[in-house]
Amino acid sequence: MEAWFESLLALLALPKYGLSTVFVVAVVSATLLPLGSEFAVIGLVKLNPELFWPAVFVATVGNTLGGMITWWMGYGAELAYERVAHKRAQVKALQYLERFGPKACLLSWLPVVGDPLCAVAGWLKMPFWPCTMYMAIGKFGRYTVMTAALLWVFPGQFTY
Repeated sequence: MEAWFESLLALLALPKYGLSTVFVVAVVSATLLPLGSEFAVIGLVKLNPELFWPAVFVATVGNTLGGMITWWMGYGAELAYERVAHKRAQVKALQYLERFGPKACLLSWLPVVGDPLCAVAGWLKMPFWPCTMYMAIGKFGRYTVMTAALLWVFPGQFTY
């Protein structure tokens, strides 16, 4: 298993596969797996400054796609739950999401709570495309601000 993982990391090495690596890492990090994609974006842009906007765009698309996958996971989990329990849990977070609707997906960029938020949006059967739009807006803002800040405001922190 360890050799497989090392070969996968070698395959996705930034200098060789750049934007495709950023895309894959962004998709995976937007699911419920605990992985951050910002450092893949920052690493690529540090090595290739001319790829700032393409990297932000690819990361945004990949992370939004991952959020969409998480939305569908939540939708499927709710269907499975309804078949078993036949009653809906009314937790404070669910009430918050129901009150704000798809606009709550703007917060999908937040660490720790952002990805589960997409799953709960699917669980609540919030409209898919409005949720996707708000996810994309939030994620685009995160990648733009974080990448720019870490490269230009704190440039000495990421030397190679």
